[in-house]
Amino acid sequence: MEQRHLGRTGLRVSRIGLGTLTWGRDTDEHDAADLLKTFWEAGGNLVDTADVYGDGEAEYLLGQLMDGLVPRRDLVISTKAGSVPDPDRRVDGSRGHLLSALDASLARLGTDHVDVWHLHSYDPATPLEETLQALDIAVASGRARYAGVSNFCGWQLARAATWQLAAPGSRARLASTQMEYSLLQRGVEREVLPAAVDTGIGLLPSSPLGRGVLTGKYRGDAMPPDSRGASAHLAPFVEPYLDDTASRIVEAVTTAADGLAVTTLQVALAWVRDRPGVTAPVVGARNARQLTAALSVEALSLPDEICRALDDVSAPVHRYPDHDWSTL
Repeated sequence: MEQRHLGRTGLRVSRIGLGTLTWGRDTDEHDAADLLKTFWEAGGNLVDTADVYGDGEAEYLLGQLMDGLVPRRDLVISTKAGSVPDPDRRVDGSRGHLLSALDASLARLGTDHVDVWHLHSYDPATPLEETLQALDIAVASGRARYAGVSNFCGWQLARAATWQLAAPGSRARLASTQMEYSLLQRGVEREVLPAAVDTGIGLLPSSPLGRGVLTGKYRGDAMPPDSRGASAHLAPFVEPYLDDTASRIVEAVTTAADGLAVTTLQVALAWVRDRPGVTAPVVGARNARQLTAALSVEALSLPDEICRALDDVSAPVHRYPDHDWSTL
């Protein structure tokens, strides 16, 4: 699998990442082992997790698999910290919490360092400088090789990146940002992507297949019984992308796929993988068969005319101040 630099750093990662959101909950140890082995054998190295996935079970399971199935040195492990199961404070970006969470992640993973450590979300209740200092300490201590953020809007990302760049050598520059990005969700194009490109940060899109909708499995009101849309706890996650707008985009992707003699999944994933500023979409497959289908996109590059057609049909409405005011 082709590799790309993560932002403006020397770290190279596979241009498709493996997500572990459901590990330890919907994905058991046997399926997880099949997924990791399939990904590794295909040349993938970027594996993304978080301390809250499966209440820590995803990290623990990944650590167990690294112990005997796949060599730790062959993987780029990315994890996240900051989300907390507190309805009154969903994010804790305090230095104390973050560093404690990192130590707990390392213990579950069974490793002395993670390759990329992400802040899971912006915490408005903690000074950003304090939050970012946790990244600096993690990198300086060797517990994390690189640092990033997740779910930061445009101004938050620009502010964080600029702060880190203001003191080169003493602060860890941001290598990456994780955000949802697909043909069904292009909101990052407003300000997040421009900020990331300008400050040398690589984008790791989550849900690049529109939470599974862009595979075409829900066309015509279909609801496969083994799908996330039919799952009691994941149905609310899928439901926002089952509207008429999404259906129109899925039909366009299907038409493109038929014309290229490939699958709907391949077209949707190739589109986001090759968008400007994107380093590696993170795919959360349920089993090795689904992952193999996603990894088959490696050989596909969409023709320019197909990309333009998909851009047009999925174009979000961006008005003032996102566009040059003189054209409005």
